[in-house]
Amino acid sequence: MDCYTINEKDNVCVELSTGHKKALRQIQKGEDIVKYGFPIGEATCDISAGERVHTNNMKTKLGDILEYEYSPCIKPLHPCEPFEFDGFLREDGSVGIRNEVWIIPTVGCVNSTAKKLAEITGTICFSHPYGCSQLGGDMKTTQLVLSGLITHPNAGGVLVLGLGCENNNIAEMKKILGDYNAQKIKFLCVQDCVDEISEGVNIISELQEKCKEDKRVKLPASKLKIGLKCGGSDGFSGITANAVVGKVTDKICSMGATAVLTEVPEMFGAETVLFERCVDEAVFEKSVALINDFKAYFKNHGESVSENPSPGNKEGGITTLEEKSLGCVQKGGSAPVVDVLGYGDKAVKAGLNLLNGPGNDIVSITNLAACGCHIVLFTTGRGTPLGGAVPTLKISSNEEIYKKKPHWIDFNAYGFNKEEIADRLLALVEKVASGERVNNEKNGCREIAIFKDGVTL
Repeated sequence: MDCYTINEKDNVCVELSTGHKKALRQIQKGEDIVKYGFPIGEATCDISAGERVHTNNMKTKLGDILEYEYSPCIKPLHPCEPFEFDGFLREDGSVGIRNEVWIIPTVGCVNSTAKKLAEITGTICFSHPYGCSQLGGDMKTTQLVLSGLITHPNAGGVLVLGLGCENNNIAEMKKILGDYNAQKIKFLCVQDCVDEISEGVNIISELQEKCKEDKRVKLPASKLKIGLKCGGSDGFSGITANAVVGKVTDKICSMGATAVLTEVPEMFGAETVLFERCVDEAVFEKSVALINDFKAYFKNHGESVSENPSPGNKEGGITTLEEKSLGCVQKGGSAPVVDVLGYGDKAVKAGLNLLNGPGNDIVSITNLAACGCHIVLFTTGRGTPLGGAVPTLKISSNEEIYKKKPHWIDFNAYGFNKEEIADRLLALVEKVASGERVNNEKNGCREIAIFKDGVTL
């Protein structure tokens, strides 16, 4: 087999040697190019059977903000035997899979201090450039994301480090946090003390001692929240890694766990696949707003909604955003869509959730962590070393990148026995939830980024 056909409706197949598309038959100029059973663009000239189909002879059809009708087609998930993992049960009933001490600045002005404290104490700091000179929605989203990290159950202790004169000062941050565990979350305003390093080290030492009291206990898989992300996709992503993750999504959702799919611009052109799985009309309406509001965001900035894929995506065989999106949403499996979350919201409903946010890798994994995900399943065809606040498990769509970058990639999903591969990936998820570290943790690749769309003072 040198070419793989995904759906019987397709008029292109995927070359297994390259990930690029090849015409299965003669395709006329103006005719739809069909992959995954859906149009991914149209032919810009006549294409002969066996000819490669790419940027030279096809183009996107995306552009308009559309209207949709709710036509549900929800299929029950196949039951999957649940597992248990060894995690940390927090006092508020939440669950963590790590017991780390984090340093989170309220403002970028104290990033260097946070990094120095992390180096001295062996803890983890998450620096960012925001927290001041922001207005309206930008400030609110910064506060919501930081709040989601500060209260994340993967952190056994958190030092919130403030400057004192910033818009997002500690008093304002506490308003967003609401009730919090004062044994777990500590604050230090560096303008209020003589020696902020000494003060910070003392506070962190207290948090580290407190963490030693926490022990792993057996917990049901239903407590897990899994983030779904792809980055550096190639022509194999939608048929190997993303499809395998989709089966894992179905399995964990059948156990009563939570999965979260984001990257809204990479739903454009594939949104109806998700719309028909919305559990009710209210969720459908929120899903439509999610898509059309993000399209309006593009248009308000004078940008085309089809301004994607990236150069690396195209080199790997992806031609249009529709094609990329139809591959991207494979990570959601066939699970019903139970809720739609705003940027900075927390996931509270078991099942598949859609999360508002862009596709940018660092912003997305931060967004997923802030909404409460314990692990991010990150599929890639090109490879990347990055990692976020939570374990970022890299899953390769092809064998080449797996063999080339074993210090980046945690799991090889290339192959066509998807059930067997998904079972192996699920077993790895269980191990990671129980404490096994993934490569981004081993390599110290831990960072965050926050979405910005407004005025900087």
